[in-house]
Amino acid sequence: MIDEDVSRRTIALSIRTGKLSARVLAYALRAAGRKIQKEHRAHQTPHGRQSVKKLMAHGAATNSIELTGAPKEFDRVARKWNVDYAFYKTGPDKYLLFFKSGQADAITACFSEYSRRVLDKAKTDRVPIREQLRRAAAEILRQPAQKKDRVKEAAHEDR
Repeated sequence: MIDEDVSRRTIALSIRTGKLSARVLAYALRAAGRKIQKEHRAHQTPHGRQSVKKLMAHGAATNSIELTGAPKEFDRVARKWNVDYAFYKTGPDKYLLFFKSGQADAITACFSEYSRRVLDKAKTDRVPIREQLRRAAAEILRQPAQKKDRVKEAAHEDR
């Protein structure tokens, strides 16, 4: 048992160099560390928003819900609930939201918060900036043009 544990933690590192200096050894150890991190990341399942193909590759059963609106707003809420999900676009502003069946409770809570945010956003009477600019331009066109009088002022002779 102890031999197994030690052998699992042992790393063989071979370096071909003319002179083994601290710089060469540090470079080799950094390269080995990068390789270990890359292998570690490859074996982890992705979390959060991902493609449908990656979500299906997890091996867990999936469900889907129709979603109309902005998926960006859903991303903000889903990050907070730490759920794995994927979007599939079915039409303009229409998406299918795929998620793991095991996370159905979290998705339900996440979806309720998302719908609350969307409804609150619709209730606000805030006018978009472009609309404000359009209204201001129309208001300026409605006002009569002011005639500018060019009057030459008398210059002071004392200067």
